[in-house]
Amino acid sequence: MTHLELFSGIGGFRRALDLLTQDGIMPFECVGYSEIDSKAKLTYQSNYNVEGEVDMGDIVAFTANPNNIEGLPDFDLLTGGFPCQTFSVMGDQAGFNEDRGQMFFRIIDILQVKLPRYVLLENVKNLYRHDNGNTYARIQQELEGLGYHVFPNIFNTVDFHLPQKRSRVLIFATTENVPADFVAQYTPDNVKALFDEHYQQLGVLSYNTTLDLLEEHVDARYFLSERMKPTILADGSANFKSHSDINQLIARTLTASMHKMHRACQDNYYSQDFIESHGAINHVEDYTKEQLAQLDIRKLTPQEAFMLQGFPPEFATNGQNVGVANGSLYKQAGNAVSVNTIYAVLYYLIENHIIHE
Repeated sequence: MTHLELFSGIGGFRRALDLLTQDGIMPFECVGYSEIDSKAKLTYQSNYNVEGEVDMGDIVAFTANPNNIEGLPDFDLLTGGFPCQTFSVMGDQAGFNEDRGQMFFRIIDILQVKLPRYVLLENVKNLYRHDNGNTYARIQQELEGLGYHVFPNIFNTVDFHLPQKRSRVLIFATTENVPADFVAQYTPDNVKALFDEHYQQLGVLSYNTTLDLLEEHVDARYFLSERMKPTILADGSANFKSHSDINQLIARTLTASMHKMHRACQDNYYSQDFIESHGAINHVEDYTKEQLAQLDIRKLTPQEAFMLQGFPPEFATNGQNVGVANGSLYKQAGNAVSVNTIYAVLYYLIENHIIHE
């Protein structure tokens, strides 16, 4: 089955599809990809063999010429995590009124010409609520107008054996008929149950808690300076109150801005004694914030951030080896789709004969 990956980033959809291929579930072949971020493209190209595939580059420029769309190879499945900042509660929620919000319509430009049988799109959970539900209603209306049956649902990364809280809308659409009870059967609980039953025999990476992937000894550059630790641990300010804890067994949602080091209420930080003791020592429970600030505390490495999204650590290392800076790698991890979540959804759809050759 052929596949086109839009807004590819570091290839979360592609990684899931490659694993489904390797596991003998269903063979997939990527025919092309789009990505405007040059650093993300470097990481992507350092981890996948893209020879013979269409490098679409900037999707806006690509779709501006109808001949480019016509010239794409035919494909069965289109995937894409279209830009989400414009719908996120962390952003200004400008939605379709902002350039990034318009990216969904570039997907429509391609779909109306190529009309693949299957579509799987990803976005933030807030997409459902944005503009009192009007944004999502417009998305469904556009897809249905092209003849697709549309099935959205919210999935959380932590339910698929990656220790990260990350709820995302996945929109599955197909031009084919589905069983009458499909809506009732296609639920996060059912997708999770099937994945739970088989994941240990599959090619996905899995971890119970962050302690399973945190390295005991890392370079000194990942440790917080004495100056930064009080800021990271602070419980907010007069205008913004928060509860900043370190040593989270289930990581907070990775963000594209994690490299900016906000606070431990938003990002993920760990004390060295917690890591080395494999959680047996956790002074979050008995130290004041001032005492915690005396500990050696570090942020995630790029490799660990990639692992929290279900990628092998060497994906980050390969990016570093072609000159991608750590700041860019953190951004790429925060923007990525979680491999296990995508795998689990596609695995469910294939095993239930919704997606088929």
